[in-house]
Amino acid sequence: MINLKKAEVVSDLKRVSLRSKVRKKESYSDGPYVGNKGLKTMSAFRQRADFGAELTLPSNFHRLRCDGIRQGGPNTIKRYETRISFDFTCSMDLLGQFSFDGNEFAANDFGNQFHFLPSAVLHPKKVSDIAATIKHVWQMGPASGLTVAARGHGHSLQGQAQAPQGIVINMESLSGQEMQVHRGKFPYVDVPAGELWINILHECLKYGLAPKSWTDYLHLTVGGTLSNAGISGQAFRHGPQISNVHQLEVVTGKGEVVVCSEEKNADLFHAVLGGLGQFGIITRARISLEPAPKMVKWIRVLYSDFSTFARDQEHLISAENTFDYIEGLVIVNKTGLINNWRASFNPEDPEQANQFVSDGRTLFCLELTKNFNPDEATKTNKEIKSLLSQLSYIPSTLFVTEVSYVEFLDRVHAAELKLRSKGLWELPHPWLNLLVPRSKIHSFAEGVFGSILTNTNNGPVLVYPVNKSKWDNRTSFVTPEEDIFYLVAFLPHAVPSSTENNGLQHLLSINKRILNFCEAAHLGVKQYLPYYTTQEEWRSHYGPRWEVFVQRKSAYDPLAILAPGQRIFQKAISIL
Repeated sequence: MINLKKAEVVSDLKRVSLRSKVRKKESYSDGPYVGNKGLKTMSAFRQRADFGAELTLPSNFHRLRCDGIRQGGPNTIKRYETRISFDFTCSMDLLGQFSFDGNEFAANDFGNQFHFLPSAVLHPKKVSDIAATIKHVWQMGPASGLTVAARGHGHSLQGQAQAPQGIVINMESLSGQEMQVHRGKFPYVDVPAGELWINILHECLKYGLAPKSWTDYLHLTVGGTLSNAGISGQAFRHGPQISNVHQLEVVTGKGEVVVCSEEKNADLFHAVLGGLGQFGIITRARISLEPAPKMVKWIRVLYSDFSTFARDQEHLISAENTFDYIEGLVIVNKTGLINNWRASFNPEDPEQANQFVSDGRTLFCLELTKNFNPDEATKTNKEIKSLLSQLSYIPSTLFVTEVSYVEFLDRVHAAELKLRSKGLWELPHPWLNLLVPRSKIHSFAEGVFGSILTNTNNGPVLVYPVNKSKWDNRTSFVTPEEDIFYLVAFLPHAVPSSTENNGLQHLLSINKRILNFCEAAHLGVKQYLPYYTTQEEWRSHYGPRWEVFVQRKSAYDPLAILAPGQRIFQKAISIL
């Protein structure tokens, strides 16, 4: 039995009823409130509270939404600490457990800019634990302000997986459940949503299989990427990860456990994919697989002209016979680039490579791979040579290496380990991800790469096209309305104490300038992993699909219990 504490507003006098034993060190209820005599704490009230006692607070008592903000210099990171929480009392038979202390991890994420402490964290052992918890919150009705957020591996950027004063569900607690690989003409794997993609890769490789579509970083949960999209260099061919799902198990905002697919409960299936957690929590997924190669030819070439770079990328993603992975990078103000590549790549012509000088110019790198098995090496080399002959890169910048399939897919984790060793991983990451229509990409490049982004080099800048035909517009994900659009991702890390170009405020101002430029130039861009603070911004983001989005919310999470950190819908609270 799990007994959760409830502090409930019951009258205009705002009496707080404590219906379970209060522990003196519960930091989530030991915060300040504002009364007639200024800032006070709940400690004095709690010390007088016995089991079942009632406490009467001043009539002007109100809930502090942003308590605990640190004030400081221009690069201050805001931290929001839950001090007073309106939770609930319930008795549920759970196999997992709630934790009320030591939950700081649930107020952190990869973005490291927003920190909202929940009242409790659920560590489920079974899907029924999640369903029972959400169902109870649903049954409390609009009188409760309690919300619920699912947290995977904590790679959100703007607090999207946090639940201020609510309940965070630690989805990785489900990762111990069995993964089931099914062979056959159309192979697939059934996985718990809290499982990491890297673990799924290793399990599937035991059967000579692998998922078709990836993200650049594999230490993410299945439920997390499917709630967004999941994009990498394979998306031009296979679409994003949300285009490679056969079936889902979902817990809705009413606590209902629903199995859905294109044939069964199709509206929920499409709503949840790319739905930012607004319609249900994904608990299991059936992922499409393909035969896995053993090896990868990994190629990099450079361009000095964006138009040529973009033309070659668009040619490759439109060709029937092409590479297996296609991404591009913008290289701003970096010297010695070729020498850095030599650590892991071999120049095709060492003498020409020695003569290449970047001079700090803005360059464009095309990154390509071709999958193969050892007995196909000769054939693969011929195919690569033929494909490269169709491109107009700088000849002296052709670099090639050969790695295992796993080593290539897990390449970002190798970089992560290096950054962690230098203390550069757990920093703020003010990332900005945009989808730019093909017809506007040259205007974007001229205005952003040629003007705004001229003096920063503390993170990758990705730019590569994908085919819209590989995306399903029945899902909740929105894309530009053109057959080809570009992912442009600015992926810096910030040094909080810095006032230089790598400072947080400077990088945030760069993002703002980019967004303002796109809006002023009417480029029709869409944000990927979007971050907005008003419903009007969300309405603009979804455009004509907003009404469907709202209808789905009304159908599957009418009380707006789920994913409050996305800041799309606010839970309405009735005060009796």
